[in-house]
Amino acid sequence: MIRPAIAVLAACLIAAGPARAQFPNNTVKVGVLTDLSGPFSDQVGKGSVTAAQMAAEDFMAEQKDLKAEIISADHQNKPDIGVNIARQWADQEGVAAIVDLPNSGVALAVANVLKEKNRVLLASSTATSSFTGKACTPIGVQWVLDTWALGHSTVDAIMSPAANTWFFLTVDYALGLSLEGDASEAVKAAGGKVLGAIRSPLGTADFSSPLLEAQASGAKVIALANTGTDVSNAVKQAAEFGVIRKGVQVAALFVQLSDIHALGLQVAQGLQLTAAFYWDLNDDTRAFSKRFGERMGGRMPTEDQAGVYASTLHYLRSVHAHPTMDGAAAVAAMRTTPLQDKLFQSTEIRIDGRVIHPMYVFRVKTPEESKGPYDYYTLVHKVPAERAFRPLADGGCPLVK
Repeated sequence: MIRPAIAVLAACLIAAGPARAQFPNNTVKVGVLTDLSGPFSDQVGKGSVTAAQMAAEDFMAEQKDLKAEIISADHQNKPDIGVNIARQWADQEGVAAIVDLPNSGVALAVANVLKEKNRVLLASSTATSSFTGKACTPIGVQWVLDTWALGHSTVDAIMSPAANTWFFLTVDYALGLSLEGDASEAVKAAGGKVLGAIRSPLGTADFSSPLLEAQASGAKVIALANTGTDVSNAVKQAAEFGVIRKGVQVAALFVQLSDIHALGLQVAQGLQLTAAFYWDLNDDTRAFSKRFGERMGGRMPTEDQAGVYASTLHYLRSVHAHPTMDGAAAVAAMRTTPLQDKLFQSTEIRIDGRVIHPMYVFRVKTPEESKGPYDYYTLVHKVPAERAFRPLADGGCPLVK
């Protein structure tokens, strides 16, 4: 069900020139299509809507001749609901771009609709690497992370003689399958072996049987190819069963700050994870996060929520410089408009839609190391932008000549 519009109002508006006439009522409307009530709602949800509002406000503070309006809806992690909302937004609401899109299955379905409607998809919370691979489109841009970057960076950080056999617990939809596939590729390339995998539906609460089967395989690493409440449940139960104490490493391939907060450091301490953003990384991330926290009751942003802000702001700046409702033209403008991305230090937007920036490997602090709420990560390794993502020629994107 579509939520009421959340409008970001401009102050006095200078009369728009002819170039702005492409946008109805001289307003660029951006829809945040997110998970407001399901397993990813802490990673995205209300925080993603807040981040998009911040981007719209910052954009309107930069100039006075174009307004931005943010609306939002809950796709409930169902592709058919996501498709219906996207179609209604494009046909009836005048939405020029949709941002966020957690749940890779929903995102890939919505991408087909927006390709048909020629509107922009800012997949800032979509993790499957297929989005910039065989499923790439001229209207899609993928910020933040993807399963190739997560899998390869995590495997590279963990792989050793003591961690060369892997078993996957995989959420059974596009995200999990991409995570398992990309990480398995990295394991094999590093000389390791994949001993097996178990697929579980989204929203699984009981991981006791999969964990026991993974232990019985003799694998030195149990890799969790899931996220949100699924990864929280799996990590909690791995701790309860003493999996780590028995000499097995647990590699959480896709963990965000909200997941660590929900788990608590007593359970999560020592986990290694890969992320594109951390609120306490530098002065720019801290400044943004302080503003975000003031609106969100002290909560610090996840990388997905930071990605909503960065992608929305760059899109708005691009269509201000090159006004168009045409999705493919707008994405082309995004590639040529100078990136001023202080949160991710992005260097380019490739023809396949992949935004290139550094990635980071972190270790979760012990309770004794943490200075307080959200002080959870210690930086282990920075992956340079040029090595963080799949090479352009290897993805199979039909847009790559």
